[in-house]
Amino acid sequence: MEKSQETRKLLDFYYKGFAEKANWESVIAEDFRYTGGDMNNTNPVIGKQAYIDIIKRFSQRFEAMRVQQMVVDGDNATVIGNYDFVFPNGVKINGNVAECWRVKDGKLSSLTLYFDTLTFMSNLK
Repeated sequence: MEKSQETRKLLDFYYKGFAEKANWESVIAEDFRYTGGDMNNTNPVIGKQAYIDIIKRFSQRFEAMRVQQMVVDGDNATVIGNYDFVFPNGVKINGNVAECWRVKDGKLSSLTLYFDTLTFMSNLK
């Protein structure tokens, strides 16, 4: 299978489950590398279970998500995800997140996120 097709297939599976908040974990590599949430700290979080734990917390902050755009080039992809966020303080925000992916050995191997962390974090207080 062409690499771009494989990457798109993995991401389609991931985002279907991610939007439903269930059944997305099987396409994540055991040595997954995640960078995001705090762009002042660009050290990645390593490991599938660590990423699952992060997403369990993050999933509490969005009601819905949609893939707005996906650009795939071989083992690399960039996705613009659009989220309807709901915060503990009652504030609701719609926002985009740029999500940069890599695939290795048939699994999603890394993700780097870019988003408005200041607005996000200020609404968690």
